[in-house]
Amino acid sequence: MSCMHSPMSLMTHAVAIAGLTVGDPVERRPQPLSVELGPGIVDNIFDGIQRPLESIAKLTQDVYVPRGVDVPSLDHNKQWRFTPVSFREGDPISGGDIFGTVHENDILHSHKIMCPPNVFGTVVKVYGHGTDGHESFTLDDTVLEVRDDTTGTTHKLGLSHFWPVRKPRPVAEKLAGNVALQTGQRIIDALFPSVLGGTCAVPGAFGCGKTVISQALSKHSNSDAIVYVGCGERGNEMAEVLCDFPELTMTINGQEVPIMKRTTLVANTSNMPVAAREASIYTGITLAEYFRDQGSSYI
Repeated sequence: MSCMHSPMSLMTHAVAIAGLTVGDPVERRPQPLSVELGPGIVDNIFDGIQRPLESIAKLTQDVYVPRGVDVPSLDHNKQWRFTPVSFREGDPISGGDIFGTVHENDILHSHKIMCPPNVFGTVVKVYGHGTDGHESFTLDDTVLEVRDDTTGTTHKLGLSHFWPVRKPRPVAEKLAGNVALQTGQRIIDALFPSVLGGTCAVPGAFGCGKTVISQALSKHSNSDAIVYVGCGERGNEMAEVLCDFPELTMTINGQEVPIMKRTTLVANTSNMPVAAREASIYTGITLAEYFRDQGSSYI
């Protein structure tokens, strides 16, 4: 929703408007559609606007998403073991700087906690091991305080931050691809090789095996993270993906580890509104850019 001229507003909606009536109050949010970026993204299933489908199903005990349900995208009650690195009080800091790490799971051992791209200034206080004795934090806790030297305001940074899906996360430059993407499929690696950082397309008709190839890359490729966006797929196809992916495993140090430990699923079927399906693409891109900023390779 975007306000044009008071007292008039222009609304763009992605759900049914049967509940709207003349005279309903309109509240303008201070930010566009944004996603929450932080620990807990992997091993999760979202819809196109980053609503956690598994959490909603457990809360409502229903197969449908009820109208008006409000669940945080990431788990704000889970404790994460935070270890501050590099920065001390008085050090300058800017967007993209890594000021701590969190142990995510057996595959993503070090989830890097970064300063949001739109924050810069001087470190005022650092929380965590070696300072005030606290090591475990939730996403609601403050782990770093930064003072903006221009405005004098203090930003309280946590383990997560929000970023608009329509705004690309800034980069200094685009590096040329020089590392091969190992898919684990000899026919692809031999005849259709690609590089990490490249772009690939798998066209085909119904039932030709496009999903099989995507699952094979998710299981055997040499990438660090997987963001699977099911945009406009038929409901039964997306249901198959949601059932199959949690059962896939990969071998890490001689142990079978669920592939969902490095995978994020964004599900948006063809019966969803066009605006919601379009948003799912940008949601998946933003999640993938977050992994890229950590120095991870992703598919």
